[in-house]
Amino acid sequence: GRGIDAAKRAGVELVDIGPRFRAMRQELVLGNRVLTRDDWTKSAANPFPDDRKMLMPWEIVGKTISDHNPLQDWSAWLDPSNAPLDIPLYDFLKARGLSDAAIQLAVHTAPYYGTSSHDVSALLLEYNDGWIKSQIAVGTASLSVKGGNQKLPEAMARLLKGDLLFGREVIGISSESDGATVVCRDGTSYRAKRVVSALPFSTLRSIRIEPRLEGPQAKAVATLPYQSLSTIFLTVKSPFWETDKLSPSMWTDGPLGTIYAQKFGATDDEITGLSVQARGVLAQYWDRLGKDAAQRLVVETLERVRPASKGQVTATAMFSWGGEPFNGGDVAYFAPGQIAGFAARMAEPAGRVHFGGEHTTTSSRGLEGALESSERVALEILSA
Repeated sequence: GRGIDAAKRAGVELVDIGPRFRAMRQELVLGNRVLTRDDWTKSAANPFPDDRKMLMPWEIVGKTISDHNPLQDWSAWLDPSNAPLDIPLYDFLKARGLSDAAIQLAVHTAPYYGTSSHDVSALLLEYNDGWIKSQIAVGTASLSVKGGNQKLPEAMARLLKGDLLFGREVIGISSESDGATVVCRDGTSYRAKRVVSALPFSTLRSIRIEPRLEGPQAKAVATLPYQSLSTIFLTVKSPFWETDKLSPSMWTDGPLGTIYAQKFGATDDEITGLSVQARGVLAQYWDRLGKDAAQRLVVETLERVRPASKGQVTATAMFSWGGEPFNGGDVAYFAPGQIAGFAARMAEPAGRVHFGGEHTTTSSRGLEGALESSERVALEILSA
């Protein structure tokens, strides 16, 4: 609702892009072998429990959490009574019958959060499961801004009455009894009654804050982890998938990561390119290789796995969230113990400094979470 309202007020058009992605089959590639669901179900290499052998590796975690979610009310995930659920995802999956080999394949290969099942809280995924189900209950539309989601903040910016200053890197924030000051690297400073920071904690932790943050909030800013995620974009000369009769979308256990067909053509079915996504350790490996070597690795691996693609794909761009100096990763996530340790308190005002952003949300995710946090901050200031 918040996103739809923001789009209406900003005057941008929303379109449903769900049909472009829902019908696309995803191939399973282990080593250099492409396996159908039937192949995988019968494979001796399938490490999943008998009642879940028909599930693909990317389905097993979500299905296990959905079927055995101990979080009765997902909106109460921060309640102290749910603190015992704030355990490593590994412990949760082991207790539900998954072996180490199953967890290695299903989680560590392409982790939704973190780099493995050991460094993400099961409670975060249990909350996320409830939130996703609540969204599905509303409807199946997947709304996007026509022409790209970046057009929404650009249109919102045009509604502002004050100045919008670009090209300034904040290095210090101070809160005094009668106001707050922001200091920038170029020597400029700005003073106001209050300051709102929506910076990721990965960036905020390198900024001098006076008085210093204390307690759980200080620990949150210093330690909240951010997802390693990198994407390589491929252009395609001809539809090689029509030659080998396989889907262009793939989930692999190798350096290719996960490939998604991009459908942004004139029709819902027109494939306009491929995005190749690496998460966790693989994203970090790509980043260490650097753009040229990582792109070369992806193209060469794809041509080996899918010979029909040889000479048909070109890597045109790479984007690394971990390489962004003002992000240091994609979305924030919680390590085991951090939800109980500081999640409920990490967005509390510190003097005249207020904290917003998607990472501070309590009942939404993504863009909706960012908008939720902005409402909370506005009410904090109005009631101060």
